[in-house]
Amino acid sequence: MTLEAKKTQATNWFRDLRDQICTAFETIETELTDSTAPAGRFTRTPWQRAEGGSGEMSTMKGRVFEKVGVNISTVHGEFSEQFRKEIPGAAHDPRFWASGISLVAHMCSPLVPAAHFNTRMITTGDGTRLWFGGGGDLNPMYPQAADTADFHAAFKDACDGTDAMFYPAFKAWCDEYFFIPHRNEARGVGGIFYDYVGLNRFGSDTAPIGAGQFGKGGVGKEATQAGMELAANADLDWQGGFAFTQAVGRAFATIYPALIRRHMCEPWTEEQRHHQLVKRGRYAEYNLLYDRGTRFGLMTGGNPEAILMSLPPVAVWE
Repeated sequence: MTLEAKKTQATNWFRDLRDQICTAFETIETELTDSTAPAGRFTRTPWQRAEGGSGEMSTMKGRVFEKVGVNISTVHGEFSEQFRKEIPGAAHDPRFWASGISLVAHMCSPLVPAAHFNTRMITTGDGTRLWFGGGGDLNPMYPQAADTADFHAAFKDACDGTDAMFYPAFKAWCDEYFFIPHRNEARGVGGIFYDYVGLNRFGSDTAPIGAGQFGKGGVGKEATQAGMELAANADLDWQGGFAFTQAVGRAFATIYPALIRRHMCEPWTEEQRHHQLVKRGRYAEYNLLYDRGTRFGLMTGGNPEAILMSLPPVAVWE
């Protein structure tokens, strides 16, 4: 399969997954019948990147989802001089191509967990440096053991279908990555985080990936380094890496709507709502200070509205 055919197949998958998730979320909006507010529907806003490529924002505000965005993009160009040293292969050839899906859901009810999910395919140079990355994490205001267990089980099943070593490594990487250092607390109850899957199957450069590459990565931390090395050296061809990323997407698209339905009709108090807004402040702090996806998007000339879609609609600091 040619590189262009691979790009097309990946791009089409991210778009199809976006459509599936948006349909599922609109169905949930319709299912909540004990509200006088209208059921939310997604609004789609396309955008163009001057340096090359485009994307589409899909956002919705409703009676279950206070704010949710499911964005897709396919962009290409050259990394900035400042950014090249952080991306595998970019220091020698700054050209890149990237396609992916990114989702953040902030819920009306403080009893329904917020969530983040993204997957992507990236190539650098002439395309011989190619890899997949992504993951998802659950951010409940009031953690429930059953929700946490089911969320992790879904991702474990997705990982185990490719490599039994993936889940423990990518779970640990997620726990380390989604930690708020200045608060000394985790952002949520975790999930999986991965990058560089299949990287060293492509091209002749098999130098290991360092923990300091590409933004916050837990520099010098054991879980991050172990996860990077496992992902980069996984014995996966392009089809294997793509199949794994598809499995991760299907897992999220199945488990997260189930968790929403589990709690969306439960009554909640103003005290619980206030707690939710405080927790959202922590979420905003993390995304603005540490998130790699935010940094990647802003440093490659992406659409600011699409990139900052991850921020909650309302939050408080005390």
